[in-house]
Amino acid sequence: MYFTSPTFGRLSLEEVVEQIRGYVASVPDAAYKLVIGSDSHTTEEETLLVSAIVIHRVSKGARFFFRRTRLRPIYDLRQRIYVETAESLALAEKLGNVGLFDLLEEKDVEIHVDIGNTGQTRTMIQEIVGWVRSVGYTVKIKPEAFGASAVADRYTK
Repeated sequence: MYFTSPTFGRLSLEEVVEQIRGYVASVPDAAYKLVIGSDSHTTEEETLLVSAIVIHRVSKGARFFFRRTRLRPIYDLRQRIYVETAESLALAEKLGNVGLFDLLEEKDVEIHVDIGNTGQTRTMIQEIVGWVRSVGYTVKIKPEAFGASAVADRYTK
């Protein structure tokens, strides 16, 4: 599993974790949030799923890493939102398994989901938010879900 960083280029998951550890260690007294979000874009040929990991030094900037996955076309919006959310949760699980959450309190890990109170996804808010919360994470939806709707979305085109 490889990620891309605009600053550091192509990195393995372990290298991403080391970059995040170094970023946090450089200003250890700052407040941090770890944000995980996914977005996708479907064409006739494929669905491009992008997952982003953002380490946000609250009020003082951030670093991010993203991963692109090409899937068969998924035309159904509901199914695509479920795939995006499942990918974000799986990535959060992997980051927890490699010890990244030891740097942060659990409340500082957020899953950003590309749904909101306007548009077609508004009917999914209760079920998706309930799902993410039931797994134990804080969930953000648009307009607060910048990890999905800004960072990941930027790399889906």
